[in-house]
Amino acid sequence: MNEVMKHILTRRSIRSFTKEPIPRDILEKLVEAALCAPSGKGQQTWKFTVITNQEMITRLTEAIGHELQRGGYDMYCPAAIFMPSNLRDGIWSKEDNACALENVFLAAHSYGIGSVWINQMQNICDTPGIRAILDELNVPADHVVFGMAALGYPDPDSAPRPIKRIGTVEYIE
Repeated sequence: MNEVMKHILTRRSIRSFTKEPIPRDILEKLVEAALCAPSGKGQQTWKFTVITNQEMITRLTEAIGHELQRGGYDMYCPAAIFMPSNLRDGIWSKEDNACALENVFLAAHSYGIGSVWINQMQNICDTPGIRAILDELNVPADHVVFGMAALGYPDPDSAPRPIKRIGTVEYIE
């Protein structure tokens, strides 16, 4: 089977990670994959922030949990967060970041790294507690975090959920 198709067909959202850190060279490959994603008119107005500092990940998850009133929120305790941000008023900002994230998910899977989409940030980026952390992370004030990837090595004791292949397909020939 084609290697790309193999990774597309076998990738799953992983919601339980080991504590093992992801090597820097692999994180750099994931960033390279994100940078190769398509963007509207090739503008590439995104910024990618990679967080491996566990204290910062904890602060961010606690701030999100507080803002959303979700006690115990933990983003599945990842080893790293890949956080794309993009222009708040960009026509294709959300779509550009989604393409970059999909590249990261597939590339991570090819390296044996699990991932899961984290989508809670897009509506709370400008609340004071979240914006203060984003400022610390040098996320531009005119950017929104539409989604993030929680990354880590899959916990071998936790099986990923089976994927449901649903949808409607019609071929017009």
